[in-house]
Amino acid sequence: MSLVRVHNFSISLDGFGSGEPQSLESPFGHAGQKLHQWMMATEHWDTGGSVGVDNAFAARHDVGFGAEIMGANKFGPPGWQDDPDWRGWWGEEPPFHTPTYVLTHRPRPPLEMAGGTTFHFLDASPAEALAVARQAAGDLDVRLGGGATVVREFVAAGLVDHLHLVVVPVVLGRGTRLWDGLEALEDTFDIETVSSPSGVTHLTLTRRAPS
Repeated sequence: MSLVRVHNFSISLDGFGSGEPQSLESPFGHAGQKLHQWMMATEHWDTGGSVGVDNAFAARHDVGFGAEIMGANKFGPPGWQDDPDWRGWWGEEPPFHTPTYVLTHRPRPPLEMAGGTTFHFLDASPAEALAVARQAAGDLDVRLGGGATVVREFVAAGLVDHLHLVVVPVVLGRGTRLWDGLEALEDTFDIETVSSPSGVTHLTLTRRAPS
Protein backbone atom coordinates (compact mmCIF):
# COMPACT_ATOMS: atom_id res chain seq x y z
CA MET A 1 0.00 0.00 0.00
CA SER A 2 1.18 3.52 -0.70
CA LEU A 3 2.57 5.54 2.19
CA VAL A 4 1.36 8.88 3.53
CA ARG A 5 4.31 11.24 3.86
CA VAL A 6 4.90 14.78 5.06
CA HIS A 7 8.03 16.53 3.80
CA ASN A 8 9.66 19.89 4.49
CA PHE A 9 6.99 21.00 6.96
CA SER A 10 8.51 23.86 8.93
CA ILE A 11 7.58 24.71 12.50
CA SER A 12 8.87 27.20 15.04
CA LEU A 13 10.56 26.25 18.30
CA ASP A 14 7.17 26.55 19.99
CA GLY A 15 5.51 24.32 17.40
CA PHE A 16 3.64 26.74 15.14
CA GLY A 17 3.36 25.98 11.42
CA SER A 18 2.16 29.50 10.57
CA GLY A 19 1.57 32.80 12.27
CA GLU A 20 -1.54 34.95 12.35
CA PRO A 21 -3.55 36.57 10.98
CA GLN A 22 -3.29 34.90 7.57
CA SER A 23 -4.32 37.03 4.61
CA LEU A 24 -3.81 37.48 0.88
CA GLU A 25 -0.91 39.83 1.63
CA SER A 26 0.54 37.67 4.43
CA PRO A 27 -0.08 33.96 3.75
CA PHE A 28 1.83 32.94 6.91
CA GLY A 29 0.65 35.79 9.10
CA HIS A 30 3.21 37.50 11.32
CA ALA A 31 5.68 34.65 10.64
CA GLY A 32 6.30 35.98 7.14
CA GLN A 33 8.93 33.79 5.47
CA LYS A 34 10.86 33.05 8.67
CA LEU A 35 9.85 29.38 8.64
CA HIS A 36 10.89 28.82 5.04
CA GLN A 37 14.14 30.75 4.58
CA TRP A 38 16.16 27.55 5.07
CA MET A 39 14.42 25.94 2.05
CA MET A 40 14.56 29.02 -0.17
CA ALA A 41 18.34 29.07 0.34
CA THR A 42 18.79 25.58 -1.16
CA GLU A 43 19.69 24.63 -4.71
CA HIS A 44 16.45 22.68 -4.92
CA TRP A 45 14.57 25.96 -4.56
CA ASP A 46 17.00 28.36 -6.25
CA THR A 47 19.86 27.58 -8.64
CA GLY A 48 23.08 28.53 -6.94
CA GLY A 49 21.75 27.80 -3.48
CA SER A 50 23.22 25.48 -0.87
CA VAL A 51 23.82 21.80 -1.64
CA GLY A 52 24.25 20.44 1.88
CA VAL A 53 21.93 18.66 4.27
CA ASP A 54 19.08 21.15 3.82
CA ASN A 55 19.12 20.62 0.07
CA ALA A 56 19.14 16.84 0.45
CA PHE A 57 15.99 16.99 2.57
CA ALA A 58 14.32 19.64 0.41
CA ALA A 59 14.76 17.58 -2.77
CA ARG A 60 12.82 14.65 -1.31
CA HIS A 61 9.66 16.75 -1.48
CA ASP A 62 9.19 15.80 -5.13
CA VAL A 63 10.13 12.11 -5.09
CA GLY A 64 7.65 9.26 -5.35
CA PHE A 65 4.29 10.99 -5.02
CA GLY A 66 1.16 10.35 -7.04
CA ALA A 67 -1.29 12.63 -5.19
CA GLU A 68 -1.41 15.38 -2.58
CA ILE A 69 -3.84 16.34 0.19
CA MET A 70 -3.92 19.85 1.61
CA GLY A 71 -6.13 21.93 3.84
CA ALA A 72 -8.27 24.87 2.77
CA ASN A 73 -5.88 27.40 4.32
CA LYS A 74 -3.00 26.13 2.20
CA PHE A 75 -4.98 26.60 -1.01
CA GLY A 76 -5.93 30.19 -0.33
CA PRO A 77 -6.41 33.01 2.18
CA PRO A 78 -9.43 33.14 4.47
CA GLY A 79 -12.53 33.70 2.38
CA TRP A 80 -11.21 32.26 -0.90
CA GLN A 81 -14.32 30.07 -1.09
CA ASP A 82 -16.33 33.24 -1.79
CA ASP A 83 -14.19 34.06 -4.85
CA PRO A 84 -15.11 31.83 -7.81
CA ASP A 85 -12.04 33.06 -9.69
CA TRP A 86 -9.48 32.05 -7.04
CA ARG A 87 -7.07 29.44 -8.50
CA GLY A 88 -4.54 29.03 -5.69
CA TRP A 89 -1.29 30.81 -4.78
CA TRP A 90 0.90 29.22 -7.42
CA GLY A 91 -0.13 30.67 -10.80
CA GLU A 92 -1.29 28.62 -13.75
CA GLU A 93 1.30 25.86 -13.28
CA PRO A 94 1.35 24.79 -9.63
CA PRO A 95 4.31 22.75 -8.36
CA PHE A 96 2.39 19.60 -7.48
CA HIS A 97 2.01 17.89 -10.90
CA THR A 98 -0.47 15.36 -9.50
CA PRO A 99 -4.12 15.18 -8.51
CA THR A 100 -4.35 17.45 -5.45
CA TYR A 101 -7.19 17.19 -2.95
CA VAL A 102 -8.19 20.33 -1.05
CA LEU A 103 -10.21 19.71 2.12
CA THR A 104 -12.99 22.26 2.43
CA HIS A 105 -16.55 22.34 3.74
CA ARG A 106 -17.54 24.19 0.56
CA PRO A 107 -16.57 22.00 -2.42
CA ARG A 108 -16.50 23.31 -5.98
CA PRO A 109 -15.89 21.64 -9.38
CA PRO A 110 -12.37 20.33 -10.11
CA LEU A 111 -9.84 22.87 -11.36
CA GLU A 112 -7.44 21.59 -14.03
CA MET A 113 -4.16 23.49 -14.21
CA ALA A 114 -1.07 23.32 -16.43
CA GLY A 115 1.68 20.83 -15.64
CA GLY A 116 -0.48 17.93 -14.51
CA THR A 117 -2.06 19.42 -11.38
CA THR A 118 -5.81 19.12 -10.97
CA PHE A 119 -7.34 20.48 -7.77
CA HIS A 120 -10.25 18.47 -6.39
CA PHE A 121 -12.29 19.98 -3.54
CA LEU A 122 -13.52 17.52 -0.93
CA ASP A 123 -15.72 17.77 2.12
CA ALA A 124 -14.43 14.59 3.71
CA SER A 125 -12.86 13.10 6.83
CA PRO A 126 -9.11 12.37 6.78
CA ALA A 127 -9.75 8.67 6.17
CA GLU A 128 -12.23 9.36 3.37
CA ALA A 129 -9.91 11.86 1.68
CA LEU A 130 -6.98 9.46 1.94
CA ALA A 131 -8.95 6.65 0.30
CA VAL A 132 -9.68 8.91 -2.69
CA ALA A 133 -6.09 10.15 -2.92
CA ARG A 134 -4.64 6.64 -2.67
CA GLN A 135 -6.79 5.48 -5.55
CA ALA A 136 -5.49 8.37 -7.66
CA ALA A 137 -1.87 7.80 -6.59
CA GLY A 138 -1.79 4.17 -7.64
CA ASP A 139 1.53 2.61 -6.60
CA LEU A 140 3.00 5.97 -5.59
CA ASP A 141 2.78 7.67 -2.21
CA VAL A 142 0.41 10.39 -1.02
CA ARG A 143 1.95 13.68 0.12
CA LEU A 144 0.24 15.46 3.00
CA GLY A 145 1.00 19.09 2.32
CA GLY A 146 -0.38 20.87 5.38
CA GLY A 147 -1.13 23.18 7.00
CA ALA A 148 -0.58 22.34 10.63
CA THR A 149 -4.24 21.58 11.37
CA VAL A 150 -4.47 19.01 8.58
CA VAL A 151 -1.17 17.37 9.52
CA ARG A 152 -2.25 17.18 13.16
CA GLU A 153 -5.61 15.62 12.26
CA PHE A 154 -4.05 12.97 10.02
CA VAL A 155 -1.39 12.10 12.60
CA ALA A 156 -4.02 11.87 15.35
CA ALA A 157 -6.06 9.51 13.14
CA GLY A 158 -3.04 7.22 12.70
CA LEU A 159 -2.82 7.85 8.95
CA VAL A 160 0.72 9.23 8.57
CA ASP A 161 3.65 6.89 7.91
CA HIS A 162 6.52 9.37 7.57
CA LEU A 163 6.75 12.88 8.98
CA HIS A 164 9.64 15.22 8.13
CA LEU A 165 9.54 18.38 10.20
CA VAL A 166 12.01 21.24 10.09
CA VAL A 167 12.36 23.00 13.43
CA VAL A 168 13.36 26.62 12.77
CA PRO A 169 15.01 28.58 15.64
CA VAL A 170 12.35 31.25 15.97
CA VAL A 171 9.59 31.69 18.54
CA LEU A 172 6.23 32.78 17.09
CA GLY A 173 4.10 32.76 20.22
CA ARG A 174 0.83 32.44 18.31
CA GLY A 175 -0.60 30.94 15.15
CA THR A 176 -1.58 27.42 14.15
CA ARG A 177 0.20 24.87 16.33
CA LEU A 178 1.09 21.33 15.27
CA TRP A 179 1.62 19.42 18.50
CA ASP A 180 -1.63 19.97 20.41
CA GLY A 181 -3.23 16.65 21.30
CA LEU A 182 -0.38 14.53 19.89
CA GLU A 183 1.08 13.23 23.13
CA ALA A 184 3.40 10.20 23.16
CA LEU A 185 4.24 10.06 19.46
CA GLU A 186 7.52 8.47 20.55
CA ASP A 187 5.54 5.33 21.38
CA THR A 188 4.52 4.74 17.75
CA PHE A 189 7.24 6.50 15.72
CA ASP A 190 10.98 6.08 15.46
CA ILE A 191 12.44 9.57 15.71
CA GLU A 192 15.71 10.86 14.25
CA THR A 193 17.20 14.35 14.29
CA VAL A 194 19.78 15.97 12.01
CA SER A 195 21.16 19.43 12.74
CA SER A 196 22.07 21.72 9.88
CA PRO A 197 24.68 24.50 9.68
CA SER A 198 21.79 26.79 8.69
CA GLY A 199 20.48 26.51 12.26
CA VAL A 200 17.44 24.35 11.56
CA THR A 201 16.93 20.83 12.85
CA HIS A 202 15.44 18.16 10.61
CA LEU A 203 13.15 15.92 12.65
CA THR A 204 12.07 12.66 11.00
CA LEU A 205 9.35 10.44 12.47
CA THR A 206 8.79 7.04 10.87
CA ARG A 207 5.90 4.88 11.98
CA ARG A 208 6.98 1.57 13.48
CA ALA A 209 5.70 -1.64 11.93
CA PRO A 210 3.14 -3.42 14.13
CA SER A 211 4.85 -5.95 16.40
